[in-house]
Amino acid sequence: MAPKQKQLFRITINILLVLVLAGIIFYPKLKPFISGEQGSGNRVSRGMRGGGQPLFASGYLIQPTNMSELILTTGSLVPDEEVDLSFETSGKVVGIYFSEGSYVKEGDLLAKINDRPLQAQLLKLQAQQKLTREREFRQRQLLDRDAISRESYDQVATDLQAIEADIKLIEARIAETELRAPFHGVVGLRMISEGAIATTQTKIVRLVKDRPLKIDFAIPERYSGQVAPGFPITFTIDGIPKIFSAKVYAVAPKVDVNTRTIEVRALYNNNKGELKPGRFASVKAQLSQMTNTIKVPTQAIIPEMEGEKVFIYKGGKAKEVKVEIGLRTEAHVQVREGLEFGDTLLTTAILQLRQNLPVQLDTLVVPQPDLIQ
Repeated sequence: MAPKQKQLFRITINILLVLVLAGIIFYPKLKPFISGEQGSGNRVSRGMRGGGQPLFASGYLIQPTNMSELILTTGSLVPDEEVDLSFETSGKVVGIYFSEGSYVKEGDLLAKINDRPLQAQLLKLQAQQKLTREREFRQRQLLDRDAISRESYDQVATDLQAIEADIKLIEARIAETELRAPFHGVVGLRMISEGAIATTQTKIVRLVKDRPLKIDFAIPERYSGQVAPGFPITFTIDGIPKIFSAKVYAVAPKVDVNTRTIEVRALYNNNKGELKPGRFASVKAQLSQMTNTIKVPTQAIIPEMEGEKVFIYKGGKAKEVKVEIGLRTEAHVQVREGLEFGDTLLTTAILQLRQNLPVQLDTLVVPQPDLIQ
């Protein structure tokens, strides 16, 4: 065999080997096209959409139900009044008259600063007042008889008024040495001991009024016109299996530009003192209550340029229905128009549904009224 023929033979063998290897590698991918399975698959897919094998989907039975528009937010319990108490003057603490954590009434004496020098001044002035008052009495009698001049009487009367003014000043300074409760409440832990020197900057104890309690929370700005003083709310506290009721009594006049919320404050009487200020609260405010309405799961709504639509199950097929929606909650949407009681809404395989597509229900959800808000 000639050299050229041998070389041509080798090239032919190599080409055949490459083709065989390529066929082995790509055969699984080309098999559907060779056997016609791809075309069969297309026919099956078209058959499912056109009336062949049905699509499995879940149904949701439309029934009359109630629906609430709720605001769910978080807040904090705040004392009605709270203040760190300090003396109005400086001096040595000579008495502490409260027990830590106890309830005190308005005006109760809580602590005392040494006032002996002031008490001595007061005694001196009171003695001078007594003597000057007697002189004023005698001078007035003499004036009535024209035995002295008006000027002499006025001098004694002025001295009496000056002494009385000095007495009031000393009494006021003595009052500054007494620390009294400005309102009813519970005192906290004392921050000073007897014998210490207190100044006007020294904190003695914190007084907290926890009856009633305030509940501070924020709501989205779009609800600012619906929540006003007198609006009822409910709240729960972690670890307490009870729902508490309160009423809004103040709404901030301005929306927070950073959070786009508005601050709201409600009042809870807390007569039994079961709640402590500073705790976290889960707040619920019901804006509206609708009865005998249609409520559907949010995932069943299909948004379009012209509006929203849903698919219902009718006669074994999917039927497209245009709907008008209303109130929205986290999981449900109110349907104002388009659906009727008794319709079966399709809630799964939404992207595969088409008009008149055969559908078979694998599950049917029958909602219980008033269980889901």
